[in-house]
Amino acid sequence: MTMTTPPGWYPDPGAPGTERWWDGAAWSAHTRAAGQACGPGQPVTAVTAPAARRRRPLVTAGVAAAVLAAAVATGLALLGDTDDEPGTTGASGSATAPVVVNSPSPSVSSAPSGDPHTLVDQLNGITLPIPDGWEKSDDMVGGLVTMATKDTYDCPGGSGFCHHGKVTTSTATATDLKTAEAVAKNDIADAADDAYDHDAVGTRLYNGITAHHEVKSGPVVVDGRTGYLVRWQVKTGSGPGGYVESLAFPSTVGSEAMVIARFAFDAGPGGPPLALMDTITRGIAPIGGGGTNGGVGTSLPPPSL
Repeated sequence: MTMTTPPGWYPDPGAPGTERWWDGAAWSAHTRAAGQACGPGQPVTAVTAPAARRRRPLVTAGVAAAVLAAAVATGLALLGDTDDEPGTTGASGSATAPVVVNSPSPSVSSAPSGDPHTLVDQLNGITLPIPDGWEKSDDMVGGLVTMATKDTYDCPGGSGFCHHGKVTTSTATATDLKTAEAVAKNDIADAADDAYDHDAVGTRLYNGITAHHEVKSGPVVVDGRTGYLVRWQVKTGSGPGGYVESLAFPSTVGSEAMVIARFAFDAGPGGPPLALMDTITRGIAPIGGGGTNGGVGTSLPPPSL
């Protein structure tokens, strides 16, 4: 007789002291500290969880998908046996985003992944609009969900080619950071380094960052949920420099882990307008549609437990 394990948190042998979420059909990338209280209908049952790799602070969509596929295969085998503009600063108030445990959205599996105008992040259950002149871009090293400007140019550091604009999404797994504000502020330096100081293999495409300053920060509404953004202007050793933003907000699927969207726009006439960052943010929606985004800068209370 086929046995089905109900959705819930189960021990993660690959990360002692943590538990991983099983949505009833597949393992998710969401983890938490062992022993944390569960929501209604989500029992903690002692079962042997499939092996899982330790993850870096940011889990990329591509790597996570490969790990989850292996985890699901192993888990099923076990169950079968036993079962803005420069110079301005936005609002600086913080917005908390408490973790609410929900069952994963069933619409995640029916994403419009073939739509050339939509970037789909299956892991986090969201879509982003692809602007005119942009396209989905394969991140062969980091595996992040990525879109970039179609036009490229020779990198000013003298190696490779660069895009005038790029946006990526990923899951934040620094579980000690409980708010969108904390996640965004923690991520912005890494986002700047990855965009303009060195790439994933260490190449200094712009001869490094020489200076930076914050041009905007504050709470922001993403699909009706309170998030937080931090935006820097960076100057580089070669080229015009650019603008980098870390936007953090709670996912609407799984355990509502924080999602990080990173924006990197070149400065100067070749770069996209900064207003496009806000336009893309307003267009973030759950897979399948039905978003309730209140608009960038709209003040909304955090979701209730």
